[in-house]
Amino acid sequence: MLADFSTIGMTVAFSIFIGVGIGYLLDHKVFGGRTAPWLTLIFLGLGVAAAFKNLYMMARRKDL
Repeated sequence: MLADFSTIGMTVAFSIFIGVGIGYLLDHKVFGGRTAPWLTLIFLGLGVAAAFKNLYMMARRKDL
């Protein structure tokens, strides 16, 4: 149980960093900076949404 709760911070951080990383990669490597910073911001939002989804799923699993 303690191990599950200790992974919450890492799960949130990794979700956000992966989203930002994908957005940055698309902005600067694939589209040559023409779309910067829009794809980074969009994927940041998707990373935050994924982090909240993970938190929700962990909370639901703990209630049962």
